[in-house]
Amino acid sequence: MKLTGFLVAVLLLAGPARGRADQLDDTYQQLKTAVASKDVAQVKKLVSELYPLTCEITMSQAPQDPDEKQSWTNRVEYAKGIATYAEYALFATAIQSPAPVMIDLLSTLEQQNAKSKYLDEAYGRYLVALNQTGAAAKIPAIADKAIQNFPENEDLLLYLADSASTHKQPDRALNYANRLVAALGKRSKPDSMSAADWDRKKSAALGRGYWIAGVISGERGQYSAADKDLRAALPHIQGNSAMLGPAYFYLGMANYQLGKMTLNKNLLQEAAKFSELSAGIASAYTEQARHNALVMKAEADKMR
Repeated sequence: MKLTGFLVAVLLLAGPARGRADQLDDTYQQLKTAVASKDVAQVKKLVSELYPLTCEITMSQAPQDPDEKQSWTNRVEYAKGIATYAEYALFATAIQSPAPVMIDLLSTLEQQNAKSKYLDEAYGRYLVALNQTGAAAKIPAIADKAIQNFPENEDLLLYLADSASTHKQPDRALNYANRLVAALGKRSKPDSMSAADWDRKKSAALGRGYWIAGVISGERGQYSAADKDLRAALPHIQGNSAMLGPAYFYLGMANYQLGKMTLNKNLLQEAAKFSELSAGIASAYTEQARHNALVMKAEADKMR
């Protein structure tokens, strides 16, 4: 082929690729403008246009030629960066929007990339929005699927632990509660949340996780585990009588049994104290706790 003909062929081949690159850049710039102006409709539209453009590049096959391969690598990295920004655009716009719009945008993000790092931060708001809009029936399926991608997400773990506890699934509830506590021990403050808000959220979730695990262990007669978890729960659940009544009850039972096994008078006295605290809170445990406190006191008095 003559040189002139070869150059024409190269230009013809490069034309469509260059056109798509220009389209990618133009759409990317438009999206940044839409995000800045909080134009929800434009954000969703432009993200939907960017998605196939970035996929075309990121899913393309690497060339064999070393020089061409470096150029291809650069294009792929650039496209990945734009794809990540598009995910951010959906997230950032969603969390500033009313519940129905938030659900729509986050659902779109789930469809485009169910493992997006932005979903990890969004699921708490997402679940609340679903509940607010009367779509709570959709939450179990969404949470079950999402936890596969984000096994340490505290919002998903808290929902799943609570749901399992409510539906009398103790093995499942205990598993999620223990995972919740472990995850919170490693979790750092999200960028979009103030330190004070994060501390409140973390404390509430820790209290719930420890409480669920402790009550289940108490019901099963696993007294060491119940004592450990419920003592850990107490600082986080003060003021919550619905949780304190059962917590004090099972702390009383756990310390009574542990005290009897080890002939420890101090534990029996603590058991009586916890039972009295439970008896002072109106709950399904009140009368039994009152009776338990009398028995525990009497047994403690008999010990040296």
